[in-house]
Amino acid sequence: QVQLVESGGGSVQAGGSLRLSCAVSGRAIATYYMGWFRQVPGKEREFVASIGWSSILIYYSDSVKGRFTVSRDNAKNTLFLQMNSLNPEDTAMYYCNGDSWRFIRDGKAGSDWGQGTQVTVSS
Repeated sequence: QVQLVESGGGSVQAGGSLRLSCAVSGRAIATYYMGWFRQVPGKEREFVASIGWSSILIYYSDSVKGRFTVSRDNAKNTLFLQMNSLNPEDTAMYYCNGDSWRFIRDGKAGSDWGQGTQVTVSS
């Protein structure tokens, strides 16, 4: 059974940075599509970024493009999200997402989810 465990969330002031990690166990991620979503209470889960097997295909939501960078280390079985220039609108629970069969895109989440890590940005 695949398990995804996020870490790296926390509280930061506007303009600051955080780096989220998602450690995967139960399978190798070399052939595992992965991405990040976020959710604010009372709202639907929102696509943030996704990355293909070899890091060639990468997509971002317009709201984070140019500020966030998704990456993966297949040798360490870990997905990352570097978040720079954070603003209060980035405050949310961030979820790691994975799928064995299809590329993750906005509106097409994968089947596997982590438990989430909270990011809070104060002004």
